[in-house]
Amino acid sequence: MAAEAHAPTASEYIVHHLQHLQNTTQTKIVDFSVINYDSIIIGLTLGLLAVLVLWSAARKATSGVPGRFQAAVEILVEMVDNQAKANIHSAESRKFIAPLGLTVFVWIFFMNFMDMLPVDGLPALWAWFYGVTGHDPHHAYLRVVPTADLSTTLGLAFAVLMLRFWYSVKIKGAGGWAHELVSAPFGTSKNPIFALILGVVNVLMQIIEYVANTVSHGMRLFGNMYAGELVFMLIALMGGAAALSLSGVLLPVGHIIAGTIWTLFHILVITLQAFIFMMLALIYLGQAHNAH
Repeated sequence: MAAEAHAPTASEYIVHHLQHLQNTTQTKIVDFSVINYDSIIIGLTLGLLAVLVLWSAARKATSGVPGRFQAAVEILVEMVDNQAKANIHSAESRKFIAPLGLTVFVWIFFMNFMDMLPVDGLPALWAWFYGVTGHDPHHAYLRVVPTADLSTTLGLAFAVLMLRFWYSVKIKGAGGWAHELVSAPFGTSKNPIFALILGVVNVLMQIIEYVANTVSHGMRLFGNMYAGELVFMLIALMGGAAALSLSGVLLPVGHIIAGTIWTLFHILVITLQAFIFMMLALIYLGQAHNAH
């Protein structure tokens, strides 16, 4: 006799939703051979959507009275441009960095906004499709918030780090940047022995600074979005916990109230996190243009 299907427990529900669509079933803390297909596919799709939205706004822009969409995009462009001017004084560099900042903000906002969709919406559709194609729907894993994946946020932060290196060499020259690495933050000495010691210490401090900036840049976005994702899962569990008791019956009511409040608050969170990531990228790229 086939085993009867049973509803998942709260722990099983959360563990299932936190599992990525991967090329392996192994779970390790650090494994560079693991590929999270859901984060890549959804992230690239939303990146393309961000580019299309900005391209559509530029193509439809008029010199007359702007519509709501054009006015919103113009406000966004002006905000990013002002922040770029405040951090990067090279007009030539801003031609690339300002549009980059705008794209990063919109792209991350779109990825964060996936957290506003119903928790079981897209995963349920994927499980249905997975079952229709002959697979076990209980093993259909899908996480729809790319920024709740540490590999995504650290990948974005690493890209900013590579741009910092590029502009450090471009603006200061390879020799100028190398001199900065061995002379800041503690300076140099005329004594050869002290100069060598200070040079080694300065390089180590610079490495620590670059690593700390990059890790914190990615971890900040990941931590906030991961926490928001968990809260939505816990709220979703409230909606399915009705029982023949007063507390059980009131749980779905609490699900609606808590879900509404958290959704309204989370709109601010996803916007703020996109803005913070963009601002830190501009600040770090601005530091690459400045000499100690």
